[in-house]
Amino acid sequence: MFGRGLAAAGRAARALAVATGGASAEVEVTRQACARAAAGGWLRGFASNSIDSFNVHKDFDGKNTGTEKWDYTEANRKIVDNMLSKYPTNWRQSAMIPMLDIAQQQSGGWLPLSAMNRVAEILGVPEIRVYEVATFYSMFNRTPGGKYHVMVCGTTPCRLQGAQSIEHTISEHLGINMGETTSDGMFTLAEMECMGACVNAPMVCIADFSNGVEGFSYEYYEDLTQDDMRKILDQIKRGEKPKTGSQYRSKAEPAGAIVNRGEKWVPMQGHTTLTGDPPGPRCRDLDAPPPPPPK
Repeated sequence: MFGRGLAAAGRAARALAVATGGASAEVEVTRQACARAAAGGWLRGFASNSIDSFNVHKDFDGKNTGTEKWDYTEANRKIVDNMLSKYPTNWRQSAMIPMLDIAQQQSGGWLPLSAMNRVAEILGVPEIRVYEVATFYSMFNRTPGGKYHVMVCGTTPCRLQGAQSIEHTISEHLGINMGETTSDGMFTLAEMECMGACVNAPMVCIADFSNGVEGFSYEYYEDLTQDDMRKILDQIKRGEKPKTGSQYRSKAEPAGAIVNRGEKWVPMQGHTTLTGDPPGPRCRDLDAPPPPPPK
């Protein structure tokens, strides 16, 4: 969507440049198109807030300048120190991603600039190294969002199974569009790439940032219908814990399973399920002596 908008802006810019005899008009029109894209939500990033897809820091009324004091709580610093103890001194930066994850959970679902700076200070690396990681991974949010980040899988299997209708249902039920947060600060709607359970499409992931690190959860809801999605959101609003995983199956049964809607799924005769032991081949015992050479 963003690409189409910029393409149109580019054509307009070139036409204007030809008419005025200068290239500066092209640059200016393209710049204005980028600004409109950011303001109008043309850009569909996969972070919880669409503006995160631009690799710039946002100042929120003077509250994200990087000069604010931020540090891990005493309990969370113990977690961080335990992480650091697993790496050699010269490879401490390997703990950067989990450290940012803890910082995001502590901050209610986003990474203030001061938190990223603190991570850099602890690791003894330039701040830009932390910014590079935080801007690369869409799981890190650099703008504030809701207590619950509702992420809809947007890849092909889920789309074929009705993910777009699930997205529309969430949008209508909460009164927000993709990348937006409800007025009460409870929910943020986002899109996410493959969640790895295509057999149970469509699915949604909900990250709970309402209770810090201790209460953080990252749950998947699968085999969803529009009614299921409304029910899950309403349960969260009431402080209840919705059923996670498949809403109708007990496991990921194979294709061709016999089902009555709302009842337990039964695999067809002769098939196995993911709850049993895999048939192999299995990994060899790495501690066992090597087998003798063939004669």
